[in-house]
Amino acid sequence: MFLGTHHPRLDDKGRLILPAKYREELAGGLVITKGQERCLYAFPLVEFQRITEALRTAPVTAKAVRDYSRVFFASASDEELDRQGRITVPPALREYAGLDRDCVVIGANTRLEIWDAAAWESYLGEQEQTFAGLSEEVLPGVL
Repeated sequence: MFLGTHHPRLDDKGRLILPAKYREELAGGLVITKGQERCLYAFPLVEFQRITEALRTAPVTAKAVRDYSRVFFASASDEELDRQGRITVPPALREYAGLDRDCVVIGANTRLEIWDAAAWESYLGEQEQTFAGLSEEVLPGVL
């Protein structure tokens, strides 16, 4: 499980240092791909394989499944941490997420999300107001 918010910077080669607390779980490799709201998703290899299997069994006759799978897999890049705990974010993914220098890496349960710092602050500002005002359970019986 990934938790927390961290503020690493991209270096000139497009490398990002991941927080030390995540490195053991990511030691077997990870996959970075496009996420919603113009962020990047980073999945441990095992989790990415679980998602792959779920999409493999989804009906290819469903246009939404085809569309999502195409973007999700076509933009995916398998990466490994180097000795300093860095990953290289491919240029196309950096462009998609608007990553330049200041980034935010958030733990989002089974994945990490990588955001441009300004985009994250804007998104969080909007969503915290909505979150604070929720009057119904998001997950009935759980929260």
